[in-house]
Amino acid sequence: MPALIACVLAIAGPAAFANASDQMTARVLVNGPILTAAATQVGSVPAGQPVTVQVWLTPRVSAAEQFAVAASTPGTASFHQYLSPKAYVARFGPTPSQAQNVSRWLTGGGLTDVKVAPGRDYVSGVGPARSVGPLFDVRLNRYRTTDTSTLFQAADRPASVPASIAPDVTGVTGLDDRRTAGADATTMRAASPVCSHYWAQHVHAIVPAFHGLKKGVLPICGYSARQLRSAYGATSAATGTGVTIALTEDEAPTAMASTLRIYAARNHLPAPKAGQYRQISAGRSSCATSISASRPLPQAQYEDEAEMDSEASYAMAPDAKQLMVIGTGCDEDSALLNADLAVLDGDGRHPSATIVSNSWQIPQGEVSASTLHAIDVRAAAEGVGMYFASGDAAGLTATASDPFVTAVGGTTLGIGAGGTKVFQTGWSLDTAEADHGQWDDLQGGSAAGGGTSDTYPQPRYQRNVVPASISHIRVGTKTVVGRAVPDLAADGDLTSGMLTGYTFSGKYVTAVNAGTSLATPLIAGLLADAQQGQTTSFGLINPLIYRLYRTAALLDVLPVDKHTPQQNRIAYTPPDSDDAAELNLFDYQSPRATSQVTTRGYDTMTGLGTPNGPRFISALRSESAGGCHHVR
Repeated sequence: MPALIACVLAIAGPAAFANASDQMTARVLVNGPILTAAATQVGSVPAGQPVTVQVWLTPRVSAAEQFAVAASTPGTASFHQYLSPKAYVARFGPTPSQAQNVSRWLTGGGLTDVKVAPGRDYVSGVGPARSVGPLFDVRLNRYRTTDTSTLFQAADRPASVPASIAPDVTGVTGLDDRRTAGADATTMRAASPVCSHYWAQHVHAIVPAFHGLKKGVLPICGYSARQLRSAYGATSAATGTGVTIALTEDEAPTAMASTLRIYAARNHLPAPKAGQYRQISAGRSSCATSISASRPLPQAQYEDEAEMDSEASYAMAPDAKQLMVIGTGCDEDSALLNADLAVLDGDGRHPSATIVSNSWQIPQGEVSASTLHAIDVRAAAEGVGMYFASGDAAGLTATASDPFVTAVGGTTLGIGAGGTKVFQTGWSLDTAEADHGQWDDLQGGSAAGGGTSDTYPQPRYQRNVVPASISHIRVGTKTVVGRAVPDLAADGDLTSGMLTGYTFSGKYVTAVNAGTSLATPLIAGLLADAQQGQTTSFGLINPLIYRLYRTAALLDVLPVDKHTPQQNRIAYTPPDSDDAAELNLFDYQSPRATSQVTTRGYDTMTGLGTPNGPRFISALRSESAGGCHHVR
């Protein structure tokens, strides 16, 4: 992962790129490395093309961190004494003068429609590429990816701003429009010609043997809500009543309200009540059409992320309210951050939800860590729990690494005929394909993200839980103790995915889907169940759940070993008209594929483990009890 460049003094580039008023002026880099290494430049962005940028402002983050830690830590006098959105902005947010300074600079650089965000998190403006590029000392080019041939817009170097306003700025978004913020969700698939309705319903011979294994399970046809509720111990007593879950997205689903009604009926869940599902938009949409998003997706690539988020959280918390926030913006990063901010802004007196499910990722270096961190600290201070997918590829993401979020990893989950867990391990696969009667080992496959951060030091709540073998990493010539990811985990493997419904061409269609995009709303739904009936929100739950380590509240996710039955070590996917037969070896931990591990105790694939139903809910409520609980 590329290291993040933060606030490094630099001299402006060639005069041809510099704003006249900024020539020979010291500038400060505010964005990380450009992400165009695996792409080919194919031209420049037309000089007159409109570009909308967001310049993110610097809050009083150190003071806000102290407040948020105290509000989230049991035993402190400030435990669960949260701030309202308006109070947070007044106390810790960027100042009006900061917003005014940046607004003047953008206006002086030729941008129009300059506006300050409701919580003063950023200042946005619109201008032609010919003005925006020099303002940030970059060229705006068009690139083509080498793997997918997708066209996208990006800056040719990290953005910078004049040193005079650099203290007011944490980062810039809007210069790039490449779609990289999604959770890299596991590609959905139709049910196999032969698949299993429960774990090991069908076991297939493997010929020739692979890694000594001679038989394996057939993939799940897609777990139902009833199966997932049973496996995670969701009961009729805890259904999320009185709690609102926000689902942040960058694309609106098709007919989500009616789709959810059909999903509920087919999964024997209560029908959504009037007003239980609500959908809003957030952010600015007055920008040029994204190059990479200008072509409609064929049916086989339908984006059903939003549907999966809604249905997974509904399966776990069928009485919780859902607020789906569709972020808008000229790039995916801006859109998704706008969605989070809309929740935190709320109505000024209260945030719009107390649980936010973020089934997406932003790679390290793509957005300033300071920009992301400010949002997460604000959420904790307002009593909002931020749940982030750890990502669907080995390694760390910027969004899941922050110590003020709960990072959700992935598992491979076996649910038996009776609805109970019969098998569970960390989601990390080695994939092999049939090739002329032999198996072509691809030396790695899909996996949940995780690891140890070299950006954030180890938070207090991870002390004495995360072993030194994981928390201690080498950075250059030094050993540092970093924040380990993830915190919790749930089902994420497509082999054991959920049957998702979506509306296409007016019809309700189903497909199997998974990824940490599934794990995150599952965990968010379980937290809504736990929060039901409580006098205050849990907010950032990490200080609470790490106190539950090695208790019955959490189920430790164990590695596969030689004693694991063969049908719990590998899956066999039969061939179809398009693809050859495939094998997926579970809990693959080769250094070639990942430095992550699944092991006893805390690990970088599944964190503390998975919630253990009523015991988790009861223990979390007990840890949360006590102190004065109110919003001021």
